[in-house]
Amino acid sequence: MDDDWQTVEVIGAGRGAPLVVVCEHAASHIPASLDGLGLDAAARASHAAWDIGALDVAAPLARALDAPLVAARISRLVYDLNRPLEAASAIPDRSEVFDVPGNRGLDAAARQERHDRVAQPFHDRLAEVMAAQERQAGTPVTLLTIHSFTPVFDGQPRAVELGFLHNADGNLARCACAIEAARGTYDARVNEPYGPADGVGHMLKVHGDDHGRPALMLEIRNDLIDTPDRAAAMADHLLPMLRQALAGPDAKAAE
Repeated sequence: MDDDWQTVEVIGAGRGAPLVVVCEHAASHIPASLDGLGLDAAARASHAAWDIGALDVAAPLARALDAPLVAARISRLVYDLNRPLEAASAIPDRSEVFDVPGNRGLDAAARQERHDRVAQPFHDRLAEVMAAQERQAGTPVTLLTIHSFTPVFDGQPRAVELGFLHNADGNLARCACAIEAARGTYDARVNEPYGPADGVGHMLKVHGDDHGRPALMLEIRNDLIDTPDRAAAMADHLLPMLRQALAGPDAKAAE
């Protein structure tokens, strides 16, 4: 495989927890053959291209929870791994702020090629990791995906700081959000700033709901994790909440 098009990285394969952590918007890399998708450096480094801070939270959480981490190595502007091919936003020709010239006017064959080169290898590898973790654990594993979102969208400030998103099975999201809200540190909400109606649940459905697995998408406002120190502090903050939520609603608070 062309390293410039390498889609996925697995960190900590074989860790023991019945959990897989995913960060599908971890990277801003655009393969050289796409000529930056016609974007300038500022656009390529912006939140449009990746979830700022998400990997810096996901990696220490996965390590502390003894779970493998499956992370993307290519920008969501090349292909959004949290979208099905039929969604226009899978290969967006415009983000909230930027036009994406390199994605404009792609026909069905070009979109399929992009999917087959980027999305299919990622989802295939994630499916392998999920299955291996289940064989090792002897029980269905939980899917935890880590994302970040902007403090302002379409000119509107967002008060929510932590979002706990779900699709069909909301038990884990509601449990985790209740634990977090009771701590009183951050504004925590279920299915905000996004929810199923916004088309953001593809990863949860394909690797969670469709297999009867508990699945949670954790959204973190990116001004809280936009430096390595802030991201590390957030990971430390989230860890006891996640340990308690993953242990079940009747578990005592983690130390």
